[in-house]
Amino acid sequence: RATATMGEATEPSPQAPLAVLSKVELRVSCKHLLDRDTLNKSDPCVLLLMQSQGQWMEVDRSEVIKSNLNPVFAKIFTVDYYFEEVQKLRFEVYDSHGHAGVGTHDDDFLGGMECTVGQVSPRPPLPGTPAGGVPSLTPRLLQIVAQKRVTKPLFLKYGKFAGKSTITVISEEISGNNGYVELAFRAKKLDDKDLFSKSDPFLEIYRIDDDRSEQLVYRTEVVKNNLSPIWEPFKVSLNSLCSCEEKRKLRCVVWDYDSRGKHDFIGEFFTTFEEMQKAMGENKVQWDCMNPKYKIKKRNYKNSGVVVLLDLKIHRVYSFLDYIMGGCQIHFTVAIDFTASNGDPRNSCSLHYINPYQPNEYLKALVAVGEICQDYDSDKKFSALGFGARIPPKYEVSHDFAINFNPDNDECEGIQGVVESYQSCLPKIQLYGPTNVAPIISKVARVAADEERTKEASQYFILLILTDGVVTDMADTREAIVRASYLPMSIIIVGVGNADFTDMQILDGDDGVLRSPKGEPVLRDIVQFVPFREFKNASPTALAKCVLAEVPKQVVEYYSYKAFPPRCPQPETPDSNLSSPQ
Repeated sequence: RATATMGEATEPSPQAPLAVLSKVELRVSCKHLLDRDTLNKSDPCVLLLMQSQGQWMEVDRSEVIKSNLNPVFAKIFTVDYYFEEVQKLRFEVYDSHGHAGVGTHDDDFLGGMECTVGQVSPRPPLPGTPAGGVPSLTPRLLQIVAQKRVTKPLFLKYGKFAGKSTITVISEEISGNNGYVELAFRAKKLDDKDLFSKSDPFLEIYRIDDDRSEQLVYRTEVVKNNLSPIWEPFKVSLNSLCSCEEKRKLRCVVWDYDSRGKHDFIGEFFTTFEEMQKAMGENKVQWDCMNPKYKIKKRNYKNSGVVVLLDLKIHRVYSFLDYIMGGCQIHFTVAIDFTASNGDPRNSCSLHYINPYQPNEYLKALVAVGEICQDYDSDKKFSALGFGARIPPKYEVSHDFAINFNPDNDECEGIQGVVESYQSCLPKIQLYGPTNVAPIISKVARVAADEERTKEASQYFILLILTDGVVTDMADTREAIVRASYLPMSIIIVGVGNADFTDMQILDGDDGVLRSPKGEPVLRDIVQFVPFREFKNASPTALAKCVLAEVPKQVVEYYSYKAFPPRCPQPETPDSNLSSPQ
């Protein structure tokens, strides 16, 4: 249950963000584009837009390819794929004029195509489609991931076909992949294809798929006027490079760049990722760059230059489940607001009123989140703290007391133990104030700091703060959060009741980077704030999904920053550097 809730959305609600089912890589190419330029051919660029709340928003854009009506774009678009959600995509192709941004009125619209991530089947729109718009869709249940390759016509405004123009989208689900590779290439003594200067070489890498089709993996920059170029290092995912198969054949091609799009072929060579890995460390691997025509025609032909792989680095990317399966425990702490603004617990209007037939909002939030977290903690013991109350025996105000009144051990047995301690402490305390949460954040941070010193991914801390109002020690709280962002911990704040929580949104870094009073930014966004009233009529799992949605990412971000691998890696296999645990 816990894995599905924190990793996969099983019960979508309007309020709760869906968890990513997987990611999809999209490669785009076009054919027979309209020629909008008088002297040269069009310089196409493709924009990817996604519909959000009825509005089209640009997600990403490709590079501009000069003077080419049949472009194959090197840019790989990556989109999150949600099984439960209809995700509308729009591809728009423009002739870029260079001096202005792509997509402005100065660019010529070459055509567009709409689709969904899960379904693709365009039809011409009814007359009167909005200017710049492209056709609506009639889904035909063609899975874009399953289809892998979808070719559709491009449409201009008002449903008019853009001549014979087509767009091809090749999709690939990223799965079984947990890493990327960094490559650094150079070449030596390449053939000179230019009369009055030296060649302007660039390198392309293609992956050869099972059906013998070739997918462009990467295109380097052009190095001007140089027969021994050194290209900039670049990173590609192992999924893109070789489908996570070391022995999959790769074709590498060197071209002499031509501004009119008629690039001259210099040579090619074939290799595999298995062979490339010999370049790790101090070693280098090189290949003869061969022109097959010259090899046939020229008797003493040796090569058209040499391409050298100077360096190769494999970067392993671990997932949340890698850390959990490696033995990382999620330690859960709850902090409950006992300030006077909650109302006298004996009064039925109080937010702390114990109704034998209906749990109050504090209990609902506590149980919803705690029941998920307990599945990630082997000892099922949770720290339960209170703040803002006068406590026995001296009835002095405390902002970090154990609700079981055991200062040496604030842990309770399971969520039920926390509930029982909460209910039994209410008659013993006097609700007071103010609403200071920095002391509790700092208290948990001290425990997390001790854990950090172990230098392994053994425990991660989640602090759930339940409060009925805006914190009064905002400056100290911001400072404490910035300090905590460097530690293995996340903070979830649930606003209980009907107060105006507008000022609390500042603590959630979604709208900007949270900073300390001195201006120091957080290292990671570790705070999630949610008003409980938005989930009053939803199921408990909806609240849990919403507040815990960011935790897996925060766990991975922390351990990646510290370069801590999972404690118990999966057993090594011949392809262990390319595969991830199931």
